[in-house]
Amino acid sequence: MSDRYRLLIRETGGPDVIVREPLGDLSPASGEILVRQEAIGLNFIDTYHRSGLYEVPLPSGLGNEGAGIVEAVGEGVRDFSIGDRVGSFSGPLGAYATHRVIRADRAIKLPESISCDTAAAIMLKGCTAEFLIERCARVKAGDAVLVHAAAGGVGSILVPWLKAIGALVIAHAGSAEKAETARELGADHALSGPMDTLASEVRSLTNGEGVAVVFDGVGAASWPASLASVTRRGLLVTYGNASGPVPPFRALDLTRAGSIFVTRPTLADYVSTPEEMRASARRLFEMIAAGHVPVRIGARYPLSEAAAAHRDLEARRTTGSTILIP
Repeated sequence: MSDRYRLLIRETGGPDVIVREPLGDLSPASGEILVRQEAIGLNFIDTYHRSGLYEVPLPSGLGNEGAGIVEAVGEGVRDFSIGDRVGSFSGPLGAYATHRVIRADRAIKLPESISCDTAAAIMLKGCTAEFLIERCARVKAGDAVLVHAAAGGVGSILVPWLKAIGALVIAHAGSAEKAETARELGADHALSGPMDTLASEVRSLTNGEGVAVVFDGVGAASWPASLASVTRRGLLVTYGNASGPVPPFRALDLTRAGSIFVTRPTLADYVSTPEEMRASARRLFEMIAAGHVPVRIGARYPLSEAAAAHRDLEARRTTGSTILIP
């Protein structure tokens, strides 16, 4: 069974700690399904698990997100049959594999319009965008919003989704080329200047008011600019650490910024039940079907080259979504 394998880590560190391990026969237990994966999503959180920024018990698999074909079903499974196309994105870790056994209540049956490549590219990032916009920040039509890393995996979904619901979108990206990508996605204003001038640009674009919401997946490097860009009583949503974790801050800093709110949400708390998870995915698939959320697969790597994919992701050499192909 040498064609069946998984990637895992036995220690934390750089991409070179990712190792390959053969898989033997896999059989689903009661309430589980066996999936032959056709595509696997690459996400920044994978690098956090690998590096040790987010602690995981070792040895550990990698990856939350994958899509493929059901090859076997365990006792008691009623929602899925052999041959069904399914996706999963809410854990446990272990998606970097040619085959995997998952709980049936953490799987989603894919509609005909969603390919396995699309599902693996969009589910985790798209459902992250869904909860950030609609259930965490509760953005309304007319709200001014700042999106950091606007050409990245989550950012490139946030921008068109926010435009579709009527927000005024100010996008910031790490280069002029990536800012142009954000503009093409629908941003009203696409910026790429240094972080130390970003807040003044945002204030200028909003008549000095600042934005109602900042979506910040960058972390340490963008924190001061984000704090200075929020309007009075606005919300700063810090949801990622692409440049490292947000530095320690005092509650008084929020007062001085205009009595603002800060939240550090995680997808797991917004898809904690099968019902929440599937409702989030349905909403995402609706937005894709309506043409509001384009699925941009910027790169495909063989699963065996996951370490190279991690290097490119961390070096900001990717745009849109990246997938691994077993």
